[in-house]
Amino acid sequence: MIRAIDLFCGGGGSSWGAKNAGVEMVGAVDAWDVATRTYKDNFPTAKGNIVTGRLSDSSGPEIFPRPLGRIDLVIASPECTHHSIARGAKPRDEESRRSGWYVMRFVAELRPRWVVMENVTPMRGWSGFDYLITQLNALGYKVSVQPLEASDFGVPQSRRRLFVICDRYRQPDKVTSTSTLPTEARTILDPARKWPANDLYSARRAPATIARAEAGIRELGHGRDFLVVYYGSDRAGGWQRLDRPLRTLTTLDRFGLVQWRHGGPTLRMLQVPEIKRGMGLPDRFRLDHGTRRDKIKLLGNGVCAPVMRRVVSTLLRGEVQAIAAE
Repeated sequence: MIRAIDLFCGGGGSSWGAKNAGVEMVGAVDAWDVATRTYKDNFPTAKGNIVTGRLSDSSGPEIFPRPLGRIDLVIASPECTHHSIARGAKPRDEESRRSGWYVMRFVAELRPRWVVMENVTPMRGWSGFDYLITQLNALGYKVSVQPLEASDFGVPQSRRRLFVICDRYRQPDKVTSTSTLPTEARTILDPARKWPANDLYSARRAPATIARAEAGIRELGHGRDFLVVYYGSDRAGGWQRLDRPLRTLTTLDRFGLVQWRHGGPTLRMLQVPEIKRGMGLPDRFRLDHGTRRDKIKLLGNGVCAPVMRRVVSTLLRGEVQAIAAE
């Protein structure tokens, strides 16, 4: 069995993908207790080595309370907040931008066959990025840097992320798409009337929200359901059709669903189970801890499991038997 740890693990989106590629997760670290409690629920093979703690330059394998044994794969999703263009002109926190480095001591001491790091695509423009790749090369890794779009892998969401894919023995193969057609946003929705919805023109509704919904109604006509951006800015009109992948999910409660009832439009927010499906996670993936806001933050910070599954499956192609024989 191929054994792996997940650094900056969140609730375990990456690990879920790796597990479904045939990997046994044996350890994980995250700074947020809601994340590590969620991880424990979903990855019993890692119990005893799931650590709530903040990583730094000095962090290494000793952070785990139990011996890890052989580690074949290190997965890491360093903090992306201060690489993301979504921050606009806000000051960058170099400590957060350096978090990719916090993986390096684990790699140097554990010497895994494979390393996969995931982040937002602007990480490639970080001043330390080229040096990070150089240091991975110095440790003997052949590195492939590849941006991947989640909707190319059956995820009902447009979500482009950068993957740094490393193999000590050979140049990693290119990760190729698994889907010929995008998965529609409508596939994440629960049955009509499962969740309460209010009239679109409720007195409590913000005028900007109504304006976005009315733009969708003008385009689609009466009787057609669609999504509207409820919070935050949007450069694509403030609404979207259901026959396309969901726009990128964030850590905020971002999307509302406009549905027609008795001839009139209603509006409700997307619910946690729907957002979970939007990240490519199945209903059986447990999200039992924290508030609604916590769960949405956990999902919005996560990695789409089908993408990681494809990345890991591509890395492991033809190598599983060799690892088992070592």
